[in-house]
Amino acid sequence: MPSLRAYSRIAFSALSLLSLLALGACHDEKINPLTTTASSTGVGGNGGASAGGAGGGGGSAPTITPLLAGAACDPLVPTQCGFPFPSNVYLLDDPTTVTKKRVAFADTTLPVHLGSKKPIPPAVVADSDGFSPGQAALTHMPGATTLGLPTQDDLDLSITADSPTILLDAETGELVPHFAELDMTAKTDDDRTFIIRPVVRLKDAHRYIVAIRDVLDQNGAALPPTPVFKALRDGEQSAEPSVDLRRPLYQDIFAKLEAAGIHRDTLQIAWDYSTASRENNTAKLVHMRDDALAKVGTVGPAYVIDTVTPNPNPDIAVRLEGRMTVPLYLDKAEPGGGLVLDAQGMPKQNGTAEYPFEVQIPNSATTGTAAAIVQNGHGLLGSLHEGENGYLAKLANRGNFVTIAVDMIGMADADTTTATNAIVKDPMILRPFVDRQLQGMVNQLLAMRMMTGAFANDPAVKFNGVSAIDPTHRYYRGDSQGGIFGATYMAVTTDVTRGLLGEPGMPYNLLLNRSVDFGPFLDLLAVEYPTRRDVQLTLAIIQMLWDRIEPDGYAPYIAGGNLPNTPPHTVLIHFAAGDHQVTPLGAQILGRTVGAKELTPDVQALWGFTEQAGPFVGSGIVEYDYGAFVPPLPKTNAPTMAPDSTDPHDWVRKEPTAQDQSAHFFATGEVKNLCGGACLPAQPPP
Repeated sequence: MPSLRAYSRIAFSALSLLSLLALGACHDEKINPLTTTASSTGVGGNGGASAGGAGGGGGSAPTITPLLAGAACDPLVPTQCGFPFPSNVYLLDDPTTVTKKRVAFADTTLPVHLGSKKPIPPAVVADSDGFSPGQAALTHMPGATTLGLPTQDDLDLSITADSPTILLDAETGELVPHFAELDMTAKTDDDRTFIIRPVVRLKDAHRYIVAIRDVLDQNGAALPPTPVFKALRDGEQSAEPSVDLRRPLYQDIFAKLEAAGIHRDTLQIAWDYSTASRENNTAKLVHMRDDALAKVGTVGPAYVIDTVTPNPNPDIAVRLEGRMTVPLYLDKAEPGGGLVLDAQGMPKQNGTAEYPFEVQIPNSATTGTAAAIVQNGHGLLGSLHEGENGYLAKLANRGNFVTIAVDMIGMADADTTTATNAIVKDPMILRPFVDRQLQGMVNQLLAMRMMTGAFANDPAVKFNGVSAIDPTHRYYRGDSQGGIFGATYMAVTTDVTRGLLGEPGMPYNLLLNRSVDFGPFLDLLAVEYPTRRDVQLTLAIIQMLWDRIEPDGYAPYIAGGNLPNTPPHTVLIHFAAGDHQVTPLGAQILGRTVGAKELTPDVQALWGFTEQAGPFVGSGIVEYDYGAFVPPLPKTNAPTMAPDSTDPHDWVRKEPTAQDQSAHFFATGEVKNLCGGACLPAQPPP
């Protein structure tokens, strides 16, 4: 896939979703922000118990006025409605959810879309039982600088009591590694969001505390706290009604910070928030997976082969293109279809649909040695044809793999027009955008089941009476979007246990801010929303939806096999230093989340990884560095544009050593160094 196409399209899709939210396309239900219940402990969001865990909010719970006394905006940050974010002041008690909480914004809390003159409707995330475990903490501190704050190159500072910014696990007392930055996409200093970015994926259904101190202005003077926070911190009287309502909560926050060595009298602001449950993000897809696989059984979905193309390129003996018939969980198979739900809110089958597939049989598989199956995941808004005459064909013949590819619907080429129309015509048609991506993931799983079932014995794949397919060996590989969503695939698949994730990353709120192709769309969004702070908050709301399909919702379960009826998996992560489209920071967060070890000799010691010489069994991460061929990445969230000729985004998958390393990993489960040292190619691949 052309390198500059991938993340310009992710920006395109994001912008479409933003337009969708702003114009109220998901405004199906109302949540009353003025009623809640709380535990008698007086601890946690809205004065209740911590929202972390299934038992949060327990006890004898009277009905009370919420902590903001009915206000839409938190006066803790008077310069930006909705900040600080995420925050437990926007959680209400709900005994029907796993965390016993539910996210509830007032009708006017979220940013206003200037074209429609309407705020993002709170109902868009009203079914969430907490906030994203990958979301950065956002606030606004006018006049702030980053002097003395932990950076992406100084992460050790962030987990000491000396750090000006603190992210504290409220349940264990551990400090969470992170870096702090200002939103440098903003055009003026007073419009810059203050951002704390975790560099590890947070725990599900867990409570965290954010604390900030010693932030200086341009003259080196400490910024003062807001009047509301000063009243809470110093025990002062205040005419603001939320102050007295929050005093029990803040006694708990201050006590937990003091126990970690963070003294309250130094604080400029502090707040707490709680993450969503595993089930909140994964239940629908796991339900669809189990239902679909049970219905197709071991033989897999029915299929037809439409075309047989011999020798389409020097590496491939036969290319087969056809259609598989799969259970449909959308109200229509085409772009724009949304999930059909049962009375319990779970997806249910709505007939069947046909989706195309492509199988390539390499020359190496036609001589009597059956080939393992490799499923390929394409880039964002790409297609199943990606790499068919290039890197994928060469990998297939080099490693003796039969490849299978299907469109990743919802993120495929067919969805481009929908995204375009949503921006310029009717954003209502993108309401089911994430729903369609869930169906796309199910299709990926069903394609592999087809290959291991009846398809493996189809006459079209036999040479001299012997099948070219070995259905007992099956693997996944994907790059860019295929690497990102590949992490989700590797968390939920029951048929594949090893996968290659190329140029991956998580979460989207980090990736988009640092993608060279997203900058122009940030400028467009700035036209649609009053401030750049509104843009950052809107992206944060979108993150809560993306968690239901992107790896931020699934990556912790790749290695552990913690999803129901799911085996453990291992992955090999490849990324390039200086990738201007998918920041290497995202690949590293993914690697830490899955417990990958860094293969040595390495380009550099990556923070938070165990270094280990190969070969070793388990998940691994390998960095490729093209040195002077690639310009350095900026240290802020405002990326610089790199020409195609100097952006290494799609280079690694073409490297023979990378292809051989992935083939060895597939066959043996070992991560082995095949670069003859650190992976420092002498030049970019042709």
